[in-house]
Amino acid sequence: MRYNNLDKTAVFRRLTEAANAYRGFDFRRKLDAARVAACSVPIADTLVYNWAAKKVDDDIVALLRELAGEQELTAKYRALLDGEVMNTGEKRKVLHQLLRGQLGKDVVSDGKNIGEFYKKELERFSAFAEDVRGGKVKGASGKKFSYAAQIGIGGSDLGPRALYIALENWALKEGVRPNIKAKFISNVDPDDAAAVLSSVPLDETLFILVSKSGTTQETLTNELFVKDKLKKAGLDASRHFVAVTSETSPLAHNGAYLDSFYIDDFIGGRYSSSSGVGGVVLSLAFGPAVFKEFLSGAHEADRNALEPDVRKNAAMLDALIGVWERSFLGLPYTAVLPYSQALSRFPAHLQQLDMESNGKRVNRSGEPVSCPAGPVVFGEPGTNGQHSFYQLLHQGTDIVPLQFIGFNDSQLDDDVVVEGSTSMTKLKANLAAQIVAFAKGQDDANPNKQFPGGRPSSLIYGKRLTPKALGALLAHFENKVMFQGFIWNLNSFDQEGVQLGKILTKKVLSGNSGDDALDAYSKLLGI
Repeated sequence: MRYNNLDKTAVFRRLTEAANAYRGFDFRRKLDAARVAACSVPIADTLVYNWAAKKVDDDIVALLRELAGEQELTAKYRALLDGEVMNTGEKRKVLHQLLRGQLGKDVVSDGKNIGEFYKKELERFSAFAEDVRGGKVKGASGKKFSYAAQIGIGGSDLGPRALYIALENWALKEGVRPNIKAKFISNVDPDDAAAVLSSVPLDETLFILVSKSGTTQETLTNELFVKDKLKKAGLDASRHFVAVTSETSPLAHNGAYLDSFYIDDFIGGRYSSSSGVGGVVLSLAFGPAVFKEFLSGAHEADRNALEPDVRKNAAMLDALIGVWERSFLGLPYTAVLPYSQALSRFPAHLQQLDMESNGKRVNRSGEPVSCPAGPVVFGEPGTNGQHSFYQLLHQGTDIVPLQFIGFNDSQLDDDVVVEGSTSMTKLKANLAAQIVAFAKGQDDANPNKQFPGGRPSSLIYGKRLTPKALGALLAHFENKVMFQGFIWNLNSFDQEGVQLGKILTKKVLSGNSGDDALDAYSKLLGI
């Protein structure tokens, strides 16, 4: 396989030449019912990706198909699934899709079948969750656990927290019992841990410590904070903690925990929600069967991402259009706008997923990337966002591509009719209106009321947000980011950009930084 920078592809020049003509894409003329109907691609479960309001037509899609072929996207994805080293910076395989089910060859490392290892760990923490939910495993006081509190940061927090929030109302409606409520502690700011601990009965709370290395500073600091509170309450901390870590970390096979569940170096933090990092807390909260439904939806989306026809491969098409917008139309931002309160923290997770993966200025070989790559990602649920930053999106000087997400039905099915329509109908009406308003705009003699339009968006929609749909949604974005990394020739699976700050933090705490500016800022902060 060839690993070339985007600007070295044969189709790059033609896409560059096409970009000038497509900046003024006429949505008022081209966006109609026929186009909306023709631009839908299934993702998995009931989810569908619609790109009708994007600045592309058949000619651009044809060029993007050529780009997908030149950059060998399907072949590279198959190589990743088969266990080829894709994290070139750390010389590691990339196997988060294998957590959901096998799509390639058996992956063997150091004589161990990695797929079988992942299955074993899934069954181990599933059995543990059943024992906790059934009352077989209790806390130090003999009480059943009613809360599970995850202690982690970055990928150990953002994804699992977003997924838990996404399924809370679904579980309530479906009558999932017993209902163990989840809490999350991530920030090393002591106010975070203190606030969580004040909101739960300590003797009924199981803490899930998540650190692959077992040395994450913020996470271990919060662990000691919690253990101090347990000790002061007269509770044996070892009866209230489990760990999710690697088999080589200090947390592994450690009597200080009820049990330890394992991941390995082939699972990156921001891609770890399908592992025990997300699986333990979700299985405790909703039951192992619910988590396995989530994995099933993700696996279906992973399988569909192997479709060689770009027009039938939602993740690949989404990725290609995103590259078109970033590298050829010169649009540096993208907004994720879920019209679902359940997905309130999903944009924050996607922000890490995308920006930590493809926020790179060098390629897989450490050479400079010579064209724009990796957008800035932000977002907020609708309709709240409409009363916040949509002003800039509609009438600002920058064009920001938009990713809308919506569902036909609410999770709770609890609604009221006001002025002839339900709340859910109003939510969906707002979503449809925003897509067209951004695309077509509005002419007005008063410049303050003129909307230029030409703001591109896509829509992912489905019937209802269920565990299976949520898994498919997560996998879609993970695969989109992966494909974009292949197109830009980036290593989407390391994150050296977070390391320098950690190193300097240790110097500050050592009391001997050797940098007068660092010492000056430390003094300002009372260190």
